[in-house]
Amino acid sequence: MNQTLSEQGALIAIQGAGCQSCVKKIKHALTPLTDTDKVSVDLQQQTVAIDAAVDIPAALEAIRQLGYPAELKENQQDKENKRNNDGAADDHCELNTEKLESSPEQNASPPSTGQAGVIQLNITGAKCAACVSKIEQALQNVPGVASASMNFADRTAAVEGDADTDALIQAVEQAGYGATPATDDAADQEAKEKAEQAYYKRLLQNMWLALVLGVPLMAWGLLGGEMMVQTGLSQFAWLAVGLITLGVMAKSGGHFYTGAWKAFKNHSANMDTLIATGTGAAWLYSMAVAALPQAVPEMARHVYFEASAMIIGLINLGLALEVRARGKTSQAIKRLLDLQPKTARVIRDGDEKDIPIENVRKGDLLRVRPGEKIAVDGEVRDGKSLVDESMLTGEPIPVEKKQGDKVSAGALNKTGSMTYVAVKVGKDTALAQIIAMVKKAQNAKPPLGRLADKISAVFVPVVLIIAVIAALAWYNFGPDPRIAHMLVAATTVLIIACPCALGLATPMSVMVGVGKAAEAGVLIRNGGALQQAGELATLVLDKTGTITEGKPSVLEIQAVDGRDQTELLRLAASLEKASEHPLGMAIVESAREQSLTLSDPVDFHSESGQGVTGVIDGVTVLLGNRRWMETNHIDASPLKEAADKLAEQAATPLFMATDGALAGVIAVADKIKSDSRDAIARLRERGLRVIMLTGDVKRSAEAIAKQVGVDEVIAEVLPEDKARVIRDLRQKAAQGELVGMVGDGVNDAPALAEADVGFAIGTGTDVAIESADITLMRGSLHGLADAIEVSRATVRNIKQNLFGAFIYNALGIPVAAGLLYPLLGVLMSPVLAGAAMSMSSVTVVSNANRLRLFKSSAANAQHQQEEKAA
Repeated sequence: MNQTLSEQGALIAIQGAGCQSCVKKIKHALTPLTDTDKVSVDLQQQTVAIDAAVDIPAALEAIRQLGYPAELKENQQDKENKRNNDGAADDHCELNTEKLESSPEQNASPPSTGQAGVIQLNITGAKCAACVSKIEQALQNVPGVASASMNFADRTAAVEGDADTDALIQAVEQAGYGATPATDDAADQEAKEKAEQAYYKRLLQNMWLALVLGVPLMAWGLLGGEMMVQTGLSQFAWLAVGLITLGVMAKSGGHFYTGAWKAFKNHSANMDTLIATGTGAAWLYSMAVAALPQAVPEMARHVYFEASAMIIGLINLGLALEVRARGKTSQAIKRLLDLQPKTARVIRDGDEKDIPIENVRKGDLLRVRPGEKIAVDGEVRDGKSLVDESMLTGEPIPVEKKQGDKVSAGALNKTGSMTYVAVKVGKDTALAQIIAMVKKAQNAKPPLGRLADKISAVFVPVVLIIAVIAALAWYNFGPDPRIAHMLVAATTVLIIACPCALGLATPMSVMVGVGKAAEAGVLIRNGGALQQAGELATLVLDKTGTITEGKPSVLEIQAVDGRDQTELLRLAASLEKASEHPLGMAIVESAREQSLTLSDPVDFHSESGQGVTGVIDGVTVLLGNRRWMETNHIDASPLKEAADKLAEQAATPLFMATDGALAGVIAVADKIKSDSRDAIARLRERGLRVIMLTGDVKRSAEAIAKQVGVDEVIAEVLPEDKARVIRDLRQKAAQGELVGMVGDGVNDAPALAEADVGFAIGTGTDVAIESADITLMRGSLHGLADAIEVSRATVRNIKQNLFGAFIYNALGIPVAAGLLYPLLGVLMSPVLAGAAMSMSSVTVVSNANRLRLFKSSAANAQHQQEEKAA
């Protein structure tokens, strides 16, 4: 086997790929090495098949760089030999979008949230971004881990791959932190909230204890009291104060010192290291002065016990404020969890009783009364009612539900009483999957935050070096008392440096932004999509089901040579009755409305993007577009003018032939969604170029485009060519301009995966949703505009946080080191540095929480209208 270069291609085994976003990343990484049209990723089998010449070691390394373990399984020549020897019929199981397109029934399961192989952990003991880097590194070193990321804001870690949970917890503990398995249920969230509340109270207690000592000492110094050891009496007094300060430091700041010791034992440094070193140095120096004043120059006999106490008190205060503000960022998850009912009314053996939601089984018959929430996903058996599904779709108008309609867990039953059969329970419900998807997205790291991660990894060691340099500079070049100035400068540098602000800058904004998007019915799958959605320059919209209702109806039938229109409709409906295409379904529905008797087709054949053919009661019937007629050598020119007029009315003309002769044309029209025009106008107002992509005839497409106001139309595109169109648009786009695709059907899946950002209409197929980066739970394109606005607001907030964190440290550290002393004769106090350090994190968290006040332009417009009406 040649493992260096394979002319036939290769089959690579991978781990941890869980969604179409992973597929996109893998294909993009292989672009420089091979023809990506020949690359297919099988998520089920966890393999990458390359059917073209490729440098195998380079391909393996490219995939591993993404965080997916990769090993060569076999090259294509081996596969050929194996097939010849064993008589194998298939090269490999290729579960890609093309295979899914032909087999939608294989995707009857709920839309994937990308959670396959994902282990969630609650993390304790992490204090700053340096801790995040250490924990992620520890997790990634565990065998079987494909990728690991920690959300510092939420204190959770998400691990993808096939690793043992106990091994992951052990790795975190060995790194000096704590970890426990996390779940998506309300009990876990409630336990976390209680732990946070207890931590918040403990921080406040620590703060008060430290400030009770620190404030009087500081006031004594400010009011002219002597802070130096000059007499025997003052020596004993300061020794007593030093011992009291040590007790306060141990009680109020013990967690800083134990954290620093754990970091030291694990050969790392974090925020605790800076605080412990700074306050410890100040206390040790002060105790040395109090114990042996004669060993220190007289001018340097200053004590700094108040600094140690005040710094610990202020940092505890800052942490408490951060915890309180941080709790507000997870309100979106709390609201989603609150939607889950605790009990369900089940009907068993004729008796109705309330049981815990965990005990509901698939197939159970349940009842929901007015004012109650739907317990699980199901199908209405009896009764009808208005149901508020705004928690799923963002659509405030209740929807009527009757027998046969689907209902979702968490939706509020408004009026009538209904019984329904449980179809999906537990973690399979749409609500449970939304919660899982939102939590995963909140853990995601957009590209914008990678610079902060890189800086955070080396931040604390760099600060320690700067503190040493500042101390040496003051000792060698500073004014007397040099030792005192050296201590103040070094301590102030250590205390003012804030890795927390850097660590919180991105995840806090992401948590709030993803939550706001979920409230608007927009589910974001990954951090890259959150950032890139706001950077899109071009949006490509599929027509059917995206711009239009996706429920076409027969508008008109025109027959040739006086043929019976009803018979033409019966033949066409008989041919299309097994079809799932919206146009075919419309023809069948029209025939059933007229109570026509349909026959079963024989020798049925479908040509994607063109039409269908078959034999109905001995008559060979063809139905499709003009290209389909030409392919079968049928002259459609007699109906060309009539078809063009129908197309100009935004209808789709379907030509029909019987026994090789043109028989007529059936016009099928799909109603445009009532808000499509307004939503597209919102997109264009924000500078986006909007393109409509459709397989429909050009005249019909142009008529619809004119009504909704898109910039460009690309019509008569075969389903398999949609991805190619997206690829061409990306290649033609100016550098830095991104292309997004919006669709809802199985045939949109390859195009959604090809786009920089794929948006799936949540009312569409599971395959489209799986292929997309962002899911719009309601059918309206206003959700698309909301997604882009949320993205831009979130990215803007992240930039503000990063700018603030960088500027704070870039200016604060030099000033703390004594930069202003030669100019103004001012040396910053360590106490002021402690206050500044505490407030920097609080400022970042507070700025991120401003996103909670964000409202889309549509919501603002509606609010203004309501105020005018009032």
